[in-house]
Parts: sequence; C-alpha cells; structure tokens
Amino acid sequence: MSNKLTLLKYPLLLATAFSFCALVALKPAPVKYKHVKFDKILGADISFLPQLESYGRKFYDKGTEKDMLQILKDNGFNYIRLRIFNNPAADSGYSKKGFCDLQNTLKMALRIKAAGMGFLLDFHYSDNWADPGKQHKPAAWKGADYQQLQDSLKEFTRNTLLALKAQGTLPDMVQVGNEINHGMLWPTGNTKHLDTLASFFKAGIEGVRSVDKSIKIMLHIACGGQNGESRYFVDNMLKRGVKFDIIGESYYPEWHHTPDSLKRNLTDLSARYKQDVIVAEYTRHKQEVNDIAFSLPGNKLKGTFIWEPINTGEPVFDRKGNTIDSLINLYPAISKNYQIPAATSTEN
Repeated sequence: MSNKLTLLKYPLLLATAFSFCALVALKPAPVKYKHVKFDKILGADISFLPQLESYGRKFYDKGTEKDMLQILKDNGFNYIRLRIFNNPAADSGYSKKGFCDLQNTLKMALRIKAAGMGFLLDFHYSDNWADPGKQHKPAAWKGADYQQLQDSLKEFTRNTLLALKAQGTLPDMVQVGNEINHGMLWPTGNTKHLDTLASFFKAGIEGVRSVDKSIKIMLHIACGGQNGESRYFVDNMLKRGVKFDIIGESYYPEWHHTPDSLKRNLTDLSARYKQDVIVAEYTRHKQEVNDIAFSLPGNKLKGTFIWEPINTGEPVFDRKGNTIDSLINLYPAISKNYQIPAATSTEN
C-alpha cells in the first residue's frame, strides 16, 4: 500500500501533539542557523527545562542568575539534547500540559540555535518514556499494522523536522529511537522481530534524510558496559542494511557495570566499526566517563551528553537552582583539557 493510500485510509495514525493541517501551511524559510560541525561534543540533555521554568524556577551560576543555556556554555558545554514524544498530552502520556511535544521543542530549538550550540533531537516514538523496559506505541498508532507503523514513523519524523526547518532550527543530529537495544514500537518491533525493527529504524532515517541529508543519525542503545550485547545489536542492524553515523551508548553503573567496563566496550566499538562512538546518557562518574569518551583512539567524533543535570540523577544544580561547585567545576577543566570547541553564534 502506498504511503498516500495509507494516510488517507488511516488519518489518525499520524495524530500527534501538533496539527498536521498547520504543518501543511508552513512555508519553507531560508535557513537561519547553520549546522554545527564540532569534532568533540560536551553535551547535556535538559529536556526538563521548560517544565521547571514554568514553575518559576531560576538558575544561578556561582550566585549570579543566568539563562540555563548560558550557564552551560560558560562551563564548556557546546551541545544540547532534547527528547520529543508523539503526543505527551494523551491519556497515557508523559505530560497533560504537553511538555516535550513539538511546540515546546520548537521554542527550545530557537534558544539552542541562538546560543550557537549543537542540537540533538531524540525521538522516543511514544507518548511517554521509551527505554529498554518499555517501548509502547503512541495511542494513535495502536491499531496500526506493520506497513502503517512504518509509514507513520517516517511521516512523524519528517513532519517534525519540516516544522523545525520552517523556523530555521533543524537539529544537527537525530536519534531514531531511544535506547532501542530491546526494540521499538512493541510488540511489533521488539528484538524477536529484527527484520521489522530494522525496517522501522530505516523508516525513521528516511524521514530524516528526506528533509536534510546532512543531519547525523544516531543509533542509541543502553549497553554502556556490555560489549557482547552492543555488538549483537549493531551487527544485526548493519547486516540488515541500516545506515547510521553514530553509535550512542547510555551508561548508568547500576545497570552497565563499572567505568572500566564502559572503557572496554567503547574502545572495542570504536575500533570495530566505522561509526563514531559517543556516550549519549550518563549522570554519575562524571570525570571518568568524560575521560573515557574523549580518550578513545582514532580521529573520530568524540563526545558525551549528561542526562538531565538540572534535577535528576546526580545533578549539578541544587533544588534552589544554584550550581554545585564540586560538580559543575569539573566541566570547564574537561573542556580545556580535551580542547572542546566552544559554542558560538551560527546565525546567517
């Protein structure tokens, strides 16, 4: 069945937190911000920021109130990661107020690009959290068959990026799925159905490439210290013709063992595959994780993204929004030691 027939017969498959009628009306605009091309990434996922700001939360760096992105830039960060859900305001969704939907993503993307920082967009392809323990289909897609899911995934990806393109804030990098080593869009795309899973990943990539072929594609898995599981998943995707640029690993010691395990795994992956290898999520062992990531052999892209350092895991801010000196002060030193490129304005 063609994409057009699928969409006409199943209009709800593509229902999301935004109106696709509105998207049709969007006019392509001249690119306002160029893609950044950092060879080293010191990144942070701050997807909770709009929600915290809506509660009136302010942030302070050594006693001075500043915008969160400015604080991160001042401490050596050059990249921001945002997650996006299909319809977080759905009954089983992440947020009745729609946080991490398209509209919030559009607003944050403008701030990221105005700051001259890199932008990684993390598609969960769900109305709520997707991770190795759950990969629930969006409510609007639950009755869809295999072909309809594939078409919907591609079009959701494409339409999201078209909305970002219309305001000149395309991401520099995209994750097609979040921690997908156990699959996505369960049960249809779980790892018992690797051919189907690979086809879903390809559909997301096609959605990205149809908008901008220069956007880097990340395969994101949560196997930071597990080399065998990492290789199994990457090999199976490559064997099925999936083409991607970056292997992103989550690293949480409670699930992924010691920093030495992370080092052994990343070192092997970097040597074994042509793709770049980065740490897409971490919170603890900050110094060790960055030392490992930026000391990998070869001249590939290197990088890390700390996960939600504002308020989750081992945050670098206290509950009143003040930086915690013993933690935030690690990052200017990391940036200097590994010569991380600074974020500067890229507006045309």
